[in-house]
Amino acid sequence: MAIAKFGRVITAMITPFKENGDVNYEGASSLSKYLVNHGSEGILVGGTTGEGATMSSEEKLKLYKMIVDAVGKNGTEKRVSVIGNVGTIGTKETIEFLKEAEKTGIDAALVIVPFYVKPTQEGMYQHFKAIAESTELPIILYNVPGRVGVSIQPETIKRLTDVCPNIVGVKDAAGNWDQVTKEKILLPDDFMIYSGDDAFTLPVLAAGGVGVISVASHVIGEALLSMIDAFEKGNLAAARRLHLKMYPIMKGMFFIASPIPVKTAVNLIGQPGGNFRLPMVAPTKEEESHVRTLLENYGSSIKGIIKLYATIVYDKNGLSC
Repeated sequence: MAIAKFGRVITAMITPFKENGDVNYEGASSLSKYLVNHGSEGILVGGTTGEGATMSSEEKLKLYKMIVDAVGKNGTEKRVSVIGNVGTIGTKETIEFLKEAEKTGIDAALVIVPFYVKPTQEGMYQHFKAIAESTELPIILYNVPGRVGVSIQPETIKRLTDVCPNIVGVKDAAGNWDQVTKEKILLPDDFMIYSGDDAFTLPVLAAGGVGVISVASHVIGEALLSMIDAFEKGNLAAARRLHLKMYPIMKGMFFIASPIPVKTAVNLIGQPGGNFRLPMVAPTKEEESHVRTLLENYGSSIKGIIKLYATIVYDKNGLSC
């Protein structure tokens, strides 16, 4: 049986930028602590939601070390797993960056299917095999065909796990029930399948997944964790009700296919979402209003310190929220 070794709710954290475009490292550190205290059992740094593609290698490495020191193995308070995104378009470049990222103290590395070049299944196999063999760090594959144009097949992941024991999980954002089911059938019992789509988390759990690498957890982390906890305890009614309650937020954080909605939400709840770095731009008034309405409809206030999660009351009848 698979166990979520890096946490059941892992937040793919945004990266706050200052007005001049510099990374707000102190803001990122503060945000990571907020997330860990609001449902996140792991933090993914420098990913798509973190606008990692706009950051230099030096910026990402400094950020990884900052988050490890804030909430990871070097943290002085609550400690969680810190995962660094190391994926690039090229195998050689990924390996070189991974060697530097290892020095920051991250617990695992996320490696995306190479984007733009649309590799074949054999190309993906050779790419991930070379990367895994270059490190002792655990590797989580990232399958997101909507962004990269191709999908790594379960059979290819199986070939990889047969020869690379440090390939331990996948963040699957294919939104494909057959894909997740085949992964569970073919892959080792302890292989971790994470939903890469917030709204697909409950179905992935039902198929044997361990959790979610989440965007919406910036604002509903505790509710997501409660849903997973309810599912694990066999309280399916509670899990379903929480899923339905969170669904508008889960989908709403992607009404624009970029970090704009979630960064806006983080700023609205008084946390350091920061500015954007081109080609990301600030939301229009209409877009900000839409995010504000999503939060308010969820039952939240945007004044002061806000608790954006469902209040759960278990009794003999199940769940009230």
